[in-house]
Amino acid sequence: MKGRKTNLEGANCGIARSLQIVGDWWTLLIVRDAFRGYQRFGEFQKNLGLAKNILSARLKKLVQEGIFTIEAHPDSPSSPRYVLTPKGEKLYTVLVALWQWGEENCFELGELDTEMVDRIDGAPIRALQVKADDGRLLGPRDFRLASRPSPADA
Repeated sequence: MKGRKTNLEGANCGIARSLQIVGDWWTLLIVRDAFRGYQRFGEFQKNLGLAKNILSARLKKLVQEGIFTIEAHPDSPSSPRYVLTPKGEKLYTVLVALWQWGEENCFELGELDTEMVDRIDGAPIRALQVKADDGRLLGPRDFRLASRPSPADA
């Protein structure tokens, strides 16, 4: 059946369960815009050019999943604000990783005219790194998935 997505919410995989929540490109662009300061439906809609029904569905899911909370806007109670929760703010590492990957792999030299910088000093941020528990830098082939011991084995 065309258009039907597989439900991944019961998958025994952190990537699959994450994609069940934020795997649609519009969803991550909405979260990106929230980090840019957008909070109102109209702001998201205008910036993304997204159809209102799709934006409404994505925002509803993000609220249900605890990524956003809805707060009354002090100046306009009929136009609520969508505010990132602590769970939603944890997506910053995903957005930074995607930005850095895209910056390196999706643009010709000199084509990208913006960069991700430190808010305090304006310096470019360093590339994200994956490190072992002991601090060693890990490369793309230096990790694997392993079964966790069950609570009964502890």
